[in-house]
Amino acid sequence: MPYLLDYLDTEFAPFEREPFNVLDAAVLTQFAMIRSKGVIPALRERAGFADVRTVVRNALGPRRKPARFRELLRAEDFPTMFTGLDPDRIKQCLFSLAASPRFRDMTARDYLSLLDTERETQFAAVTLVYKNDFAFIGFRGTDTSRTGWKEDFNMTFSAPVPAQEHAARYLETVAPHLPRRLFIGGHSKGGNLAEYAALKASPAVQDRLEKVFILDGPGFKDGLFAAEDYAPVVGRMHKVIPEGALVGILLDSLAPLRVAPSSAKGIAQHSVFTWEVDPEAHDFRYLDDLPDATKDTAATLRVWLDRYDDAEREQVVEALFRAIDVSGAEDALDFLAGGPHALGLLTNAALRVDGADRALVFDAVRSFVEVSAAQAAANAGQAVQGAAITAQAVGEVVGEMIGEAVGNAIDRVQSGASPKNRRLP
Repeated sequence: MPYLLDYLDTEFAPFEREPFNVLDAAVLTQFAMIRSKGVIPALRERAGFADVRTVVRNALGPRRKPARFRELLRAEDFPTMFTGLDPDRIKQCLFSLAASPRFRDMTARDYLSLLDTERETQFAAVTLVYKNDFAFIGFRGTDTSRTGWKEDFNMTFSAPVPAQEHAARYLETVAPHLPRRLFIGGHSKGGNLAEYAALKASPAVQDRLEKVFILDGPGFKDGLFAAEDYAPVVGRMHKVIPEGALVGILLDSLAPLRVAPSSAKGIAQHSVFTWEVDPEAHDFRYLDDLPDATKDTAATLRVWLDRYDDAEREQVVEALFRAIDVSGAEDALDFLAGGPHALGLLTNAALRVDGADRALVFDAVRSFVEVSAAQAAANAGQAVQGAAITAQAVGEVVGEMIGEAVGNAIDRVQSGASPKNRRLP
């Protein structure tokens, strides 16, 4: 079965013969994950994005020519160039872009990357231009930084977050200097930023948007957008999520949805490189509908989030990230990778956060288990009362297990036994 890198390595037709499509957009959203400061010319009109000193330096500095993909093939930069959850395949993607007759004449410009720990925002975007025909604006998804993931969680209780405002401002800033035909897109949080920018764009810019590509991007906090906000552009939105999506089913969106089969399991399906491709259609392969299990997950997440108001969501998120901060994790990937290392970090965090934070996080976990049990019972056709009793019982058991595990860990530390060296049965 072919996948995205197979398409990139075999599709040689120029855009004049084979128009820009969702697979091209998917490839370029992964290029947006590459750190390319100093190679791709920076956005000069940085007012509103950066401090005054940076704005003046960019305005007075020499203008640089847009870069081509091959100019990024600098081995000395590779150790820090590739970010995201699939850096090896993003690196492979760059080599293929530089070699491809379809892509190698594109030029990259207006690179902007911001990481602000105080405002809890991570944002990056780049513009790719094909001759004087069209431009693709790619918004970077979440990297592995603590700041980037914190901003993602902030979306559950705050709107807009800074990265969304940056995305709207970036689109309006670069559009006047680009060919009339515009495509925008992103993967993960980048898809959310593309959707937000399109919805907030001026009518003049919205008219120029040919497609908005949203690849497994989350939606928005309840009430942020209504149907009338989507009306001018919804017909040009193309949202794709994998069959076992977790990210793309979060929060609210009215963008039309397509479902792609994936070769991966669990959270690994989030990578666009695992989605099946239909080479003849120049598109992903699509299923008729979301699998029932994914629908159940989406319903569970919605019911669970609805248990908390914005203030309570913020409290849980803040407690969770205080736990992450004291856990010893170097970046979010330490947790997302799962396995024994992640479990050890979570145990360490539980030992070191104060009782109030520990109670908030454990209560959220227990609440999620209760909702999951209730959904499972309802889907199995059990009585509502029985489902509620089962949910409550499971929640109480999980809470007791968590408390017992933490208590045992504390006892081991106090007695001098190191959890790190303890053999598991």
